[in-house]
Amino acid sequence: MSDGDRLWEVFARRKRADHFEHIGCVEAPNPDLGRVYAWQTYDEAPVNRPEQPFTLHPPSEALT
Repeated sequence: MSDGDRLWEVFARRKRADHFEHIGCVEAPNPDLGRVYAWQTYDEAPVNRPEQPFTLHPPSEALT
């Protein structure tokens, strides 16, 4: 791990009714970059949800 980075656990679910499952970890210095790294590292479908706080884009953009 780089200086200043923290290990962030990544949990995701495909549908709102599903339980969250641990899908991996990312190293990042803060939660915002952790979300970006998680989105880039793992399939964007379970990580990039249209609901806050899981999306990195406004809802209309996330659904396209």
